[in-house]
Amino acid sequence: MSSSSEELKRENLMDYYGINTFNDTLMREKLPKEAYRNLQDTIKNGASLDKEVANTVAHAMKEWALEHGITHFTHWFQPMTGLTAEKHDAFLDIDGDGEPIQRFSGNMLIQGEPDASSFPSGGMRSTFEARGYTMWDPSSPAFIMEGPGGGILCIPSVFISYNGEALDKKTPLLRSMSVLDKAACDIIKIFGREVSKVTTTLGPEQEYFLVDIDYYESRPDLILAGRTLIGAKPPKGQQMEDHYFGSIKERVLEFMQLAEKELYKLGIPAKTRHNEVAPHQFELAPIFSEANIAADRNQQVMEILKRVATRLDLALLLHEKPFAGVNGSGKHLNWSIVDSDGHNLLDPGKTPSENVQFLVILVAVLDAVYNYADILRATIASTGNDHRLGANEAPPAIMSVFLGSSLSNILDSIEKGDEHVSADKIIDMGISNLPKIQQDNTDRNRTSPFAFTGNKFEFRALGSTASISMSATVLNAAVAESMKAIAVEIVAEKASGKDTSEACFAILKKYIAKTKPIRFEGNNYSGDWVAEAKKRGLPNLKNTPEALESFTKEKNIKMLTSLKILSEAEIESRYNTKLERYCNTIAIEYETLKTMASTMVMPAALAYQNEVVNAVQGLKEVSALLGDDTIIDEQAKLLKKVAGEVAGLSKTSDVLKELTEKVETFEAENEKAAFIADTVLPAMDNVRAHCDALEELVPDDLWPLPKYREMLFIM
Repeated sequence: MSSSSEELKRENLMDYYGINTFNDTLMREKLPKEAYRNLQDTIKNGASLDKEVANTVAHAMKEWALEHGITHFTHWFQPMTGLTAEKHDAFLDIDGDGEPIQRFSGNMLIQGEPDASSFPSGGMRSTFEARGYTMWDPSSPAFIMEGPGGGILCIPSVFISYNGEALDKKTPLLRSMSVLDKAACDIIKIFGREVSKVTTTLGPEQEYFLVDIDYYESRPDLILAGRTLIGAKPPKGQQMEDHYFGSIKERVLEFMQLAEKELYKLGIPAKTRHNEVAPHQFELAPIFSEANIAADRNQQVMEILKRVATRLDLALLLHEKPFAGVNGSGKHLNWSIVDSDGHNLLDPGKTPSENVQFLVILVAVLDAVYNYADILRATIASTGNDHRLGANEAPPAIMSVFLGSSLSNILDSIEKGDEHVSADKIIDMGISNLPKIQQDNTDRNRTSPFAFTGNKFEFRALGSTASISMSATVLNAAVAESMKAIAVEIVAEKASGKDTSEACFAILKKYIAKTKPIRFEGNNYSGDWVAEAKKRGLPNLKNTPEALESFTKEKNIKMLTSLKILSEAEIESRYNTKLERYCNTIAIEYETLKTMASTMVMPAALAYQNEVVNAVQGLKEVSALLGDDTIIDEQAKLLKKVAGEVAGLSKTSDVLKELTEKVETFEAENEKAAFIADTVLPAMDNVRAHCDALEELVPDDLWPLPKYREMLFIM
């Protein structure tokens, strides 16, 4: 039995769930009652944390860590790289007598001082202003990340500059949660109910590919770019539809089970696992949690999946489109809002036409997406997602909302002033031994980027490598702004003498009419929709450079700054950082492609061309002896074909080289990015086309790279 299999011996899940997390149960157990109450007041209500309480928490956390053999701690944070960062410090210290002690104070828990000079800032501060601060986020539990020689105590934190600007993904998310909390509480108050808090909850589904490590290590493009820059489509891809929800291969199942065990030990509630549509593509979905905790957990999920894959001689591919011609990987971000009484504010109930509060909040979300479709598109923009969006079940770049026929009918009837249409439908399968079930107040539309799915919205356009924080931040902020505006108008209507219901429907009618262009129930892939979206005035931002310009639009800046989600400097820094990341990512890709074309593909092609040349020359001698020139015709055609592709590869490689040299002449990053998108990427596609054609001509024994048929079908 392998060491990995040993780890999968049968155990009761509840015996190890959350053992590596300093969770609420542990805090109750290890903290004095007063300290626990004060900490909970900080977590739930944002109360200031007393220094003595911080010292008490730090001591309890240290003792718990020492019980697990931990020697080091780190402030674990999420810089604008989209990844996580950590600097390990030992508990070890030396006292005044030169004796070793283990120390961890409240100050050490609350604040750290990493060197911020090499983290992206988007021009927000100079390189010489190197100091940054990490600050503990008490609402997200500390955890132990296990390593080969022992674990690390990780303290989820925010990351700010010396002057207090947010240098991370999490700070704006926390701000947006607070703003939405206030706006939603005010909406609920209109309906005669007081709640202490409204929380944004997220459930990010994670898609990924697995390939054998030997194939991965033989592909420079996978190692350096995360995707295959060349590769001919195999005869079989996903057209047989035999992988989706299919039986999980034993090696993959072992990976999933080991990964889930690691996640459960961290208190991460991984709920669902299954085969996805493309060969060797899979998905993991968690149970919903508060937005900032969900963001932390998704980063942990990606890290754990990578670690476990390596342990099993597998490579985890998180790129949005690692293989051309089959489904890419996304990160469907399920978004909902829950109040302190436990009510899901996006639950329609049995008769949503009579649930006025639900309809008000639903329309606020529609208004938010309508107003800020462009910057929502910008939050999901990346080089990888540019390859994925608009095909193979991924939504297109045009933002629209799918509600399903039931809710759409209700909104249409309100707009027209008609009698409300009941949405309480029953599905009867007509089979005697199957029960009748209530139909969801929605349908499934796999092409929609933003779909209502029963009691939540599913933002399906995020890429699989993305941090969920920025999309959630902008969505929270935009919805909060719409809620505030709608609440003001309802209160004004009530002041004119209308009751709550009359006031709400008067305002609903107005907003339903306003937001009608963002609602679309049909096929988002169709050319007709592109034309229709243009007619409706919806933005169609086809690539990352176009999308990122949304960060510079006055309306978007005004929304984010007025709600105090981001300052103008913080917005500009994110725009600059994303542009720079786009340019750098594609630079890595085109340099890798040029190298592979010249040092791997071309030598193999020339070797085969020489073989064909020798064969043709030999046949010429035979044909002269036989007096029949026709016998070399087919071989001559093959030689012409191979030589043509070799010449084409040489020519397109030269063009790509010239264009990439020109990239360096641009001073403005946005101009460089636009040139790359419009000119360099098509040139890369031209190089790839010849490489892929040669792959189908050159014999396997001469071809230097693992092929799709191996990577996607051998495990």
